[in-house]
Amino acid sequence: MSEVKVFRVIGKILKPNLKTNFQKEVRALKPEHAIEEVYRLLGSKHRVKRYHIRIERVEEIKDPEDIKDPIIKELTIRK
Repeated sequence: MSEVKVFRVIGKILKPNLKTNFQKEVRALKPEHAIEEVYRLLGSKHRVKRYHIRIERVEEIKDPEDIKDPIIKELTIRK
């Protein structure tokens, strides 16, 4: 069984009426799963299609103290 890791996904939204940078922290097994989760979150929250989202990089967060999202941090520390 694989261990759940925390990833920080950094990128841009390039929608014509919404151009912004984003940084999301998500829990996932692999970087590919983290990217899919970010696509899902941004699509549902901002009504952004996948082709408007540009992922610049995906980082694995090894130290729980580096996690900025309080909910993700609580879930990670609680293990």
